Amino acid sequence: MDDDCAVDALLRAREEGATVFDTSDVYGLGHSQRLLGRMLAQVPRESISITSTVGAFRGTSVNAYRSLNLHGQVEQSLENLGVESLDVLTLHHTDFGPRDQYLQEARETLEALRDLGRVKALGMRSPNRLAAGTATSGDRNQVSAARFAFLVQQFGPKVITTPFSPLSQPPEPEAADSEDDEDIFSFARRHGVATMITEPLGLGLLTGKYLPDTAFGPGDVRSRITAPVLDAVQRRLQPLRDRFGPTPQDLARVALHYCLKRCPDSIVLTGFTSSQQVAVNYQGFKNELSEPDYEFVDAAYTALRAELVELGQLRSRDAASAP
Repeated sequence: MDDDCAVDALLRAREEGATVFDTSDVYGLGHSQRLLGRMLAQVPRESISITSTVGAFRGTSVNAYRSLNLHGQVEQSLENLGVESLDVLTLHHTDFGPRDQYLQEARETLEALRDLGRVKALGMRSPNRLAAGTATSGDRNQVSAARFAFLVQQFGPKVITTPFSPLSQPPEPEAADSEDDEDIFSFARRHGVATMITEPLGLGLLTGKYLPDTAFGPGDVRSRITAPVLDAVQRRLQPLRDRFGPTPQDLARVALHYCLKRCPDSIVLTGFTSSQQVAVNYQGFKNELSEPDYEFVDAAYTALRAELVELGQLRSRDAASAP
């Protein structure tokens, strides 16, 4: 999208009430941060909280969490954003090298960045559900509850970021009876940590804008979505269209309200491609769902998840936010 349009949309989001903006050093290799920096230059800094991830890019370092790489990526992020500090620096993964050999170095470096005022608080990324049993320190796609609890103790994050959408296994309303195989929201409650949700629209699937013959380009994360999945989504979303409206904006409103209802204590992060999309999303927030509406929506999404399980695209307790 055009850079000026992106900045206009960021400004529109703030006007509509957005107070948290999430970015990363790898989004456009700094380009996302520079666009956000253009917006930040036009608004009071104290009116915005900025979260940014680190760890996905390691350059020529043996591990992304080596001290020199961490310092370099944080300082470059601050320069890109045009700010003196990040409100939250989020660790992208939990790979600290074989036998966690770089964990202590990373912890000391992050503590130094906090002492210097360059980072106000730390965050961590997690799958929606923590695995039972054990997961190796280098496994980025699966984290055991014990492993994640250990890292939370080591780094003391204030925020956990996790994917969640109506395609995800709904979180438990209360803390789990067992710490094994619990959802991240229960885990966060037990540890007094805030949560932020990414991918609430299931990579756009839940807006109904992708038809069964939709083709995604090479390297597009959505290219793994199969035609049977797209067909199932189209069919299962039809009752929602009939009740709430036929447009992608109507379906986005329903999905976002579902996420807010299921995860009422979480920040919900949504992407955008235009100022109009930002305005429509916020307008949808003002038109809340009634309890009967929500029950209808919950039944429709439950049916969709069940069909995706039958298609082998989701497990019955899957943590994925999209097939």
